[in-house]
Amino acid sequence: MLRRPRRNRKSPVIRELVQENSLSLSDLIYPMFVMEGEGVRSEITSMPGVARFSLDLLLEEMQECVDLGLRTFALFPNLPESKKDKYATESHNPEGLYLQAVKAIKTRFPDIALMTDVAMDPYSSDGHDGIVEEGPNGFEVVNDQSLVVLGKMALAQARAGADIIGPSDMMDGRIGYIRELLDSEGFTNVSIMAYTAKYAGAFYGPFRDALDSAPRFGDKKTYQMNPANSREALIEAELDYAEGADFLMVKPAMVYLDIIKLLSENFDLPIAAYNVSGEYAMVKAAAANGWLDGERAMLEILTAMKRAGAKIILTYFAKEVAQLRKS
Repeated sequence: MLRRPRRNRKSPVIRELVQENSLSLSDLIYPMFVMEGEGVRSEITSMPGVARFSLDLLLEEMQECVDLGLRTFALFPNLPESKKDKYATESHNPEGLYLQAVKAIKTRFPDIALMTDVAMDPYSSDGHDGIVEEGPNGFEVVNDQSLVVLGKMALAQARAGADIIGPSDMMDGRIGYIRELLDSEGFTNVSIMAYTAKYAGAFYGPFRDALDSAPRFGDKKTYQMNPANSREALIEAELDYAEGADFLMVKPAMVYLDIIKLLSENFDLPIAAYNVSGEYAMVKAAAANGWLDGERAMLEILTAMKRAGAKIILTYFAKEVAQLRKS
């Protein structure tokens, strides 16, 4: 036999020498949750190891993460119902929790990259990503009116110091609307990571627990994508690319590796993958029951996303990966 592939697997050194893809801390974005109060750490039962933090403790937790080598974070708010309304007005309140948290983070950690979330659901009394109006089927999430709120939100986040704006709402035209608004206000250096192919899947439950942001009625299938579709992702990506996105994201990631690969092969922009809460929770639950090696499964899953073509991975495993690399 002239060709013996096992020769390239014969030792750890040789295996590392020929390894095609690798995972580094610089690939990772760590999603974190901020809540009201002081001295508060609230564990998220459905996401073992992940918590909501009041701002004072969030800054301490971020310091620990920075010391471990993490440099990019995504921030999401948990708000009481009293701060929510139909038009998500709290989302662009400069004195509100979220924007004050963005300012505080960038003041304390000027060298990190902070990604913010643009969608109405954490601030909406309806729990949807856009404005809800009465429609022929009982309710309708209206697109163009929602862009106005999303634009106000994005601009407020840029003013607070956001490095990357993350529109996760899936309204048509929001990337172009936000890009034009940011540029007109002088924020030409603020990046946009478009949630390009965000599917209406079954893996978001723990995240919605974390934010208490589940829809109060109906579902998100009129704006999030059908899990059965792949070519539709190319349409979304072409639009986001043309409208000025700096990154294209696929969400969820683990069961949409084909979509990550599809976008990476067709677009020159960096592709991000969101390893969502349900994917994280499945591994944690299986590991807690002794059904698999959680550490190995974590690294295998994240490496698969890199292999599929993701340059960036948003993952709740980020701190755990950093701790593992430090040990």
